[in-house]
Amino acid sequence: MKGKVLLGSVLLSVAALISIGGMSPATGKPDIGEAREALLSNVMSPAMSTRFVERVPLGPRIDTLEGKTLFLVDMQWGGPEAAYSVFEEMQAWFAKNMPSVKTEIRRISGGPFSGDDEALRKEIAAGNAGGVVIGIGG
Repeated sequence: MKGKVLLGSVLLSVAALISIGGMSPATGKPDIGEAREALLSNVMSPAMSTRFVERVPLGPRIDTLEGKTLFLVDMQWGGPEAAYSVFEEMQAWFAKNMPSVKTEIRRISGGPFSGDDEALRKEIAAGNAGGVVIGIGG
């Protein structure tokens, strides 16, 4: 019995010495080292923020698309060629059923998670768009 207590005490002392050896003497905090510190990651909480985003009203609805330019914007979900044909089909439908509506197909640069495509937004604004359809094709 005394042997088990002695062995336990020795193991506990060794564990304490090992953990103290990993501490910085000045702060008493673990001294991780630069290599291990680079492996640390920031984790974002999936919980909803308590602050709401500023609400912006939708633009006014137009009476007709006749004679207007309609931009069809592909967000490239799944890559640049993933279901691009859906936008081509929409363009063909407008050409057949509403020939006075001019359609322009554009792609967001960088894909769906790249943020705002300022150049495309400016192009659409300069093109006097009557409407914009933004989405994924597939």
